[in-house]
Order: sequence, then structure tokens, then C-alpha cells
Amino acid sequence: MLTKIKQFFTEQLSPTGEENTEQTLQLAAAALMIELSRADFQQQPEEQAAIERALEKKFSLPAEQLQQLISLAEQEATEATSLYQFTRLINDHYTPGQKYHLVELLWQLAIADGDISKYEDHLIRKVAELIYLPHSEFIRAKIAATAA
Repeated sequence: MLTKIKQFFTEQLSPTGEENTEQTLQLAAAALMIELSRADFQQQPEEQAAIERALEKKFSLPAEQLQQLISLAEQEATEATSLYQFTRLINDHYTPGQKYHLVELLWQLAIADGDISKYEDHLIRKVAELIYLPHSEFIRAKIAATAA
């Protein structure tokens, strides 16, 4: 699996052939979004479309690279044994504002199908705790996402 990821970064995203932290963070964020879409055991088309829109808006990738990122994120999310491998990267490299924005995006994805399940709520709460986002910011992100 790591070979495929490194090959993707080398061929598609990294012009110098070196592993790029930004692309690794993109993969981590995308994998968290995929995990969230699977949290309620029902992958809705609205959630999939919302993931694509969120990633396109956040990372400004061409359509082909966006689809490759989503495909890799789905593989990573399937093979992951915990959220730690994703949240560690986010926690180490994101600013508090970027962490807040990521949690707000997760809330937006959770409400994309019109319902926030208890599993989605739990997963977002867990991610927020693992990236050390204060509880007040977690609540603020939820309110902002539901108001939009």
C-alpha cells in the first residue's frame, strides 16, 4: 500500500520526486472525510458529492488528481486500523484555524444527507479530540455548519 501512495505522489503531485507533506496532508484529510461517510454504515450519494466538492474547494486539484486522491483515501480508510495515522499528521502540521476548518468541513459532510447520525457525531467528536481542537471550537464548527 505504501508503494502505491508514494508512486502516486511521485508521479502526479510532486514535481521533484520527493514526498510532499502537503499531499500527505491532503490524503489524511480526504481519508477522514471517507471515514465519516462510512460512519453511519450508509454511504449516501449526497455525501460522496459533498466530499468531492469539499476536496476540490479546499485543495484546488484538477479532476483527474482529485479522483486519484479520493481513490487512495478510500483505500487508506479501508486499510486503516485507527484514526491516529490521519489525525497525527493533521495535528502535527495544521494550525488551530486549519483544524477548526477541517472539523467544520466534517460537520458539513455529516449534514449533507440531511441527518447527523450518532455515529457521525461520535466520529467528528473523536477527530476533534485527537487533533486537540478545544470543545468550544468543536461546538462553534457544528453551529456554523448547520447554519450554512
